[in-house]
Amino acid sequence: MKNQQIFPGIILIGLGSYYLLAQTGMAFFQQFSTWPTLLIIVGLAFLGQGYRAKENESILPGVIMAGLGLHFHLVGKVSFWPSNNIGMLILFISLGYFLRFHKTSSGLFQAFLFLVLAALLLFYDKITSYFDLLQNGMSFVWKFWPALLIVVGIYFLLKKKK
Repeated sequence: MKNQQIFPGIILIGLGSYYLLAQTGMAFFQQFSTWPTLLIIVGLAFLGQGYRAKENESILPGVIMAGLGLHFHLVGKVSFWPSNNIGMLILFISLGYFLRFHKTSSGLFQAFLFLVLAALLLFYDKITSYFDLLQNGMSFVWKFWPALLIVVGIYFLLKKKK
């Protein structure tokens, strides 16, 4: 099988299975005949392309799409699953960078950066409740963290490579 046939092959198998199971009318499969399942199918196709065809740039979008599909299936249905959509998106981006780093040895800084940002977004309330004394300082920092992101981004744009 050629590398270019992996992505469309997984998409066709996934969509065929999706619509075949949707036509069965079984109650168990009806809860999965939603758009998040389509995200999972496309994400798995990207992951298949990334791992089987060794096209490592497909790993990141695969993790993001499959992760978001899984997130939207579980949010509200599983009691411990976080409902913060943006925090989960950033967590999946971080996971994608970690998996890509495992294959390419590049992107570790971005993986940790997104992981820290996701932890702040997902656990901000818990972090501040543990540190009541720091809550006023954290609220000040929380107001201005987008400006810090802009400054760091400008630094990376203007920094000369050695």
